[in-house]
Amino acid sequence: MNPRSTIQIAGHPVHAMLVPFVVTFYTAAFGADLGFAATGDAFWARSAFWLIGAGIVVSVLAATAGLIDFLLEPAIREIRAAWWHLLGNVLMSLISIGDWVLRFGAGAEEGSHAYLSLSLIVVLLLGFNAWMGAELVFRHRVGVAD
Repeated sequence: MNPRSTIQIAGHPVHAMLVPFVVTFYTAAFGADLGFAATGDAFWARSAFWLIGAGIVVSVLAATAGLIDFLLEPAIREIRAAWWHLLGNVLMSLISIGDWVLRFGAGAEEGSHAYLSLSLIVVLLLGFNAWMGAELVFRHRVGVAD
């Protein structure tokens, strides 16, 4: 029997439903930072700021669902990729929160200029975390119906 997701809607894991939004918000924030770097248009800096904020909010929801699955399903905790996925997402979330706080203090334009590297690190971590998540789903069949 496959490791089950404990938080579901009509048999579909909630964690997997929320993850695409996290990926989209953080990737779009990096794109907006690049847009600001290329054009100097403050629209892109403000967009990056709000996209990071939205990514944080949805990350909290996705992380809550994922953590509950991790804690309540012993078979998930036995998978090494689950630990890497958890640690990578915690690191990504902490960096994103720090990035948003720094931008809030500096202002959107100065923050976009000064913290572009944090945005890039988050996107790189997204790639790693997605790989580990795919390992869980496609190799270990976590949350996949039998």
